[in-house]
Amino acid sequence: MTRWRLTVEYDGGPFVGWQRQAIGASVQSTLEHAIATMTGERAAVHGAGRTDAGVHALAMEAHADIAKPLTPHQLREGLNALVRPLPVTVLDVAPVADDWHARFSCVERRYLYRILDRRVPPAIDRGRVWHVPAPIDVAVMRAAAAVLVGEHDFTTFRSSHCQSASPVKTLDSLDVVRVGGEVHVAAAARSFLHHQVRSMVGCLMMVGRGQWSVGDMRAALDAKDRTALGLNAPPEGLYFVSARYN
Repeated sequence: MTRWRLTVEYDGGPFVGWQRQAIGASVQSTLEHAIATMTGERAAVHGAGRTDAGVHALAMEAHADIAKPLTPHQLREGLNALVRPLPVTVLDVAPVADDWHARFSCVERRYLYRILDRRVPPAIDRGRVWHVPAPIDVAVMRAAAAVLVGEHDFTTFRSSHCQSASPVKTLDSLDVVRVGGEVHVAAAARSFLHHQVRSMVGCLMMVGRGQWSVGDMRAALDAKDRTALGLNAPPEGLYFVSARYN
C-alpha cells in the first residue's frame, strides 16, 4: 500500500464543492471514481481544504492510499485521462510517508480572492472573478484588512453551518493589492472557518466602496455575531492557492 500525495488544480464552476455529496459531482468523488476505474480499489481522497461549490483551486493538496503498484507518471497520466472532460487536472503526484495527511499535517493554507472592479462585465473570466461595476479604494481596504490580522474570535465571519470546534482563529496575513485591472485579496492561516475568507472579502469590498468605514470593520469583528456581517462575497472569485507542510 502506497500513500500518494496529489496536487490538484480545478475550476469549481461545475462542482458542488470539493467534498462528495449525495447529489452532484464533487472534486473528491471525481478523483475517487478515476482511481477506482484505474485500480479497482475504493480509495478515499482526502484534501487539505473543503472548498465550496464554485470555488477554484490552483494547487489543492490531497492524498490517497493505493495498493496497486504504480509509478508517479502512470498515476498522474491515468487520472488525468479518466477525469476528462471535467475541469480537474492532477499537476503532480509523489509517494509520502504513511502518517502524512493532506489535511491534518498542513501548517498553512493560502487563499486568493479576485475582484474585477470595472463598469463592463468580464467575458473570458466570467465565473472566475467577482465583478464589481465601480472602482474600489484599495488603500482603505488594506487598512480595514489590518484590523482582522492576528488571533480573534471570527464568529461574525463564520457560516452558520461551520463545523469548527471554535470560532477563534489566527489570521497570519490579509493583503490587498491592485494587479492590473483587478483587486486581489490574499489570506494565509493555519486553518479557516467555513465562509471566513468570503465573508472578510465581502466586508472589505464594502469598505472599498465607501459603504463601511475601517471602524465599522472593527465593530463587526468585535460583535462576534453573524448578523453583524455586511456581505458574503460570491464563491466564483475565490481560489485555494496552496498548502504548506513542515
